[in-house]
Amino acid sequence: MIYFPFADYWWFYGLFLILVASLITLDLGVFHKKSHEVGFKEAATWSVVWVTLALLFNVGFYYFSLHEFQTDSRFLALANFSPEGVAKQLSLEFLAGYVVEKTLAVDNLFVFVIIFSYFSIPPKYQHKLLFWGILGALFFRAVFISIGAVLMQYHEVVILFGVFLIFTGLKIGFSKDEETNPGDRLFVKWLRKVLPMSTRTDHGHFFVRENSIWKATPLFLALVVIEVSDIIFAVDSVPAIFAITKEPLVVFTSNVFAILGIRSLYFLLAGVIKKFHLLKYGLAVILVFVGLKMVWLNDLFDGKFPISWSLLIIFGVLFLTGILSVLFPPAGDKGQE
Repeated sequence: MIYFPFADYWWFYGLFLILVASLITLDLGVFHKKSHEVGFKEAATWSVVWVTLALLFNVGFYYFSLHEFQTDSRFLALANFSPEGVAKQLSLEFLAGYVVEKTLAVDNLFVFVIIFSYFSIPPKYQHKLLFWGILGALFFRAVFISIGAVLMQYHEVVILFGVFLIFTGLKIGFSKDEETNPGDRLFVKWLRKVLPMSTRTDHGHFFVRENSIWKATPLFLALVVIEVSDIIFAVDSVPAIFAITKEPLVVFTSNVFAILGIRSLYFLLAGVIKKFHLLKYGLAVILVFVGLKMVWLNDLFDGKFPISWSLLIIFGVLFLTGILSVLFPPAGDKGQE
């Protein structure tokens, strides 16, 4: 059952989008109006802010759901319906979905590091690129979630998504740590052929005028690679969160809050991200787990695997891989000690 169908709660989606737009405007227009290199302290502060906002929203969403369930005649007419129980279930699903999406976002930070390094993007302009990249990510997630909400009504699609997540998890777990070259991608090669290119990044513009000719800068190429990466990330993340919850409103809001904190998370972890070298194995286990939920575990538990168990497994896997990464550092780090 969909508790908050878009046709009835379009106004909630609208208010949420206004809130998100206000937060983004405040972030870029006030606190990050001037291009500058984001330091650890600033990144840590904003990371705490975004996580706190997500948790506060979740608390508010719990009480909003509880109010709707206690006052709406649609829900009051349902037999054996517990307003408190369902509201708690949805809030836990938001939390689980948020954690899964955040975990996928951390894995994606490796890609951002490679992109910025390859295109030699100065640190003070990286925040600008991530800002526009996040806007693209929000758009693509909205599209993929809308499509997923329709497709997930069919059991065959649920099984297909589950198998896809299991395959993706196994692929991540058994793949070698090889850095890809963004410049080798076909669309980057094509852009370099059809667009006049400049090597300048000193003004932080996507296009500059040289000898009366407008030319694309490395910042523009990096942005294109980031946007294409956003599409690839969405292919993995949207089925993963639909394995946690079937409620489109929970899927959308948890996705958005996870995406909003990517920039600060990047600047917080960019310098130490490679130390968490075992994170990919934790992510692989989580993807296999959520895939198994869709294919087998949900049916085993009468249609819904306990969300509290899901949270315990997800947090446990992340904690274990984090601890093991610290206890068993990469071979290169051992040689530097």
